[in-house]
Amino acid sequence: MSVRGIRGAITVEENTRKAILEASSLLLKEMIEANDLEESDLISIVFTMTEDLDQAFPAEAARKIGFDSIPLLCAQELDIDGALNYCIRILIHANSTSSSEKIRHIYLRKAVSLRPDLN
Repeated sequence: MSVRGIRGAITVEENTRKAILEASSLLLKEMIEANDLEESDLISIVFTMTEDLDQAFPAEAARKIGFDSIPLLCAQELDIDGALNYCIRILIHANSTSSSEKIRHIYLRKAVSLRPDLN
């Protein structure tokens, strides 16, 4: 078994608590399901949001799912000219028997533009 990094991103239409939490929950669930992960496989999860999102902590979505014992961290994404706005990114660190090539990174909504090679 190896430690794997699993990436994902999703956009929201508006800077609201509801939109941020719903999108974060959707993305997190998709990432876990696509990679056949159990809660016991999860080591930690890092969430970032672009600076135009500030109405909720995306990690709260993980707590609502029931991930109470997993270390979570929220941070602000770098503000780069031309970067995708209203974007939430997630990096899961997990124990997995899958090879790096078999890991499925998930990009939803307008975030598919970040990694078109993976969609």
